[in-house]
Order: sequence, then structure tokens, then C-alpha cells
Amino acid sequence: MHETPGAVFLAGGTNLVDHLKLGVATPDLLVDVSHLPLDAVEETADGGIRVGTNVRNSDLAAHPFVRRNYPVLSRALLAGASPQLRNTATTGGNLLQRTRCSYFRDVSTPCNKREPGSGCSAIGGYTRYHAILGASEHCVATHPSDMAVALLALDAEVLVLGPDGERAIAVEDFYRLPGDTPERDTVLERDDLIVGVQIPAAQSSLSTYRKVRDRASYAFALVSVAAEMTVADGTITGCRIAFGGVAHRPWRAHRAEEALLGQQPSDEVFAAAAEAELADASPLDGNAYKIPLLRRTVVATLRELDERRERGGSA
Repeated sequence: MHETPGAVFLAGGTNLVDHLKLGVATPDLLVDVSHLPLDAVEETADGGIRVGTNVRNSDLAAHPFVRRNYPVLSRALLAGASPQLRNTATTGGNLLQRTRCSYFRDVSTPCNKREPGSGCSAIGGYTRYHAILGASEHCVATHPSDMAVALLALDAEVLVLGPDGERAIAVEDFYRLPGDTPERDTVLERDDLIVGVQIPAAQSSLSTYRKVRDRASYAFALVSVAAEMTVADGTITGCRIAFGGVAHRPWRAHRAEEALLGQQPSDEVFAAAAEAELADASPLDGNAYKIPLLRRTVVATLRELDERRERGGSA
């Protein structure tokens, strides 16, 4: 990879092949990594799992350990794409999906993410699907991965192999906000290869993923919420929440989490937590609807977990 700067890794190819057809990606060389023996899901000593980069999305969603301990992840995976694509898409490739912004995918329009310095056609254009959090004057695109939102709520780490060996990067640190370099989606360096994902033991069996989209299948999120919540003696003692469809990266809702701790579960408490996170939202002309939509989705997601707790359920 170092000797061929225009080379890119290829595994399932469900995203990259689209970009090759559209002319969005024009690599000098494709390096096939699909044959590497990185297709196992292994339980770890701390009660978590290590997922190989070549594990297919459908296999991970159906894995008994994942379904039992990380329902949020299984549901997020099943909410993505179509059965055919999930049978092909890999864990590593899912993490590296690029935005579905129509201007990014149309090579006839200026796009700072595709061609740095050319401008952002979305600003002043059609923005129904664009960011309301963390955007910049250079890019208002959103990240498309459902799986990454769930992994963020699970405090997962991306395992990366580089010239100096393997290192772990928290999912929250793996993705970047656009700033003035929106062409960089992640902190990966030129010679880095994702070899897997490490997920710690679940804090709670109460977790779920809720996705709002234009149609029931093979549509990307307008907004989505991944949440894990622990309630003891009627009080919220732990929670982890992440948003999708609203920012350049999966968005960890730290303010919402802080607002929930020590509170008794209720729709009013859930709504106040959402408001705390959305205080700095900056909608564009076409996507202000995402603010109330996300607020309602947060309430519905947390209410689902609380109702499940009251029934004594975990899935």
C-alpha cells in the first residue's frame, strides 16, 4: 500500500463497487483481503467478543452470543441494507462506508469530500438527509452505517494493523467530524488495515436500535438511536446512547446520558435528555424536521427499554 498510494483494500465490495461504477472512486490498485483468515467471532476473557473484519453482517447479526448479549448490535445490522447485501458485506467494510450524500455520489457536482477545495453543493441545495450536529462550512454529510452507531453505544474498539503492529481505537475516536478536511472520514493512516472489532462485556441486557427511514427496507436512516440502559431500584444508573443519520460520524449522546443518570424513567425525563443533546443542533433549510423527529425517537427507544425492564425481558 505504501508503494502504491492509489491502492485500496477490497473485501465484500458492496460500497466500493458502487463507487467504482459511479466514478467516485478511481483506485490504481485493488488489494483483495477477503481471503484473510479474519472471519471468526471469538468470546474474550472479560465477557466480550472479538469480531474479525471479514465476518459477514448477516452472520454477526445471527450469532447467538450477539443476539443474547448485544441485541442493539443485532438489530442495527438487520436494519441495514438488504439480505443479499448483508450476506456479502463485511464488518470492516461496514465501518468504512462512505456517505450517501447525493452530491458526493454525483461526480458532476462540487464536493469537498470527493474533491477537496471544490465546494459543498449541499449547502444551499437539497438537505433533507444531511447533518444537524457537528457539521462545518465545508461539509454537511452524514455517516451511513447502522452497525457503527450500535458499536459506539457499546463502547467498542476498532482493531487496526499498521506498520508498527496492532492497535485499538475507540469507535468514538475512529470517526472524524468534517472540519476543513471532510475528505477524511476516519483516523486511519495510509497503510492501516482494519482486522477486527473488540466489544466489551455488555453493561445491560436492555439494549435496542431504532431506525427511522423513508421505507421499510434498504433505506438509510433519517435518524436512528442505539441505546443501552440499566435501571436499579427505579433509578437509571447507567446508559449509553448513540445517534445515527444526524452527523458526519456516529454521534455519542454524552449530554443525554448525563441528564438521565439518577433519574426515574419517564417520557418527560427521556425528552429532556434528548433536548440536552440537541441544544447545539444547527439544522439547514431542509432538515429542521430532524430535531423533533430525533427527540421522539429517543423517547420511543428509551420507553421501549423501560417497558421491557418492567416485563422482566431482555431481548
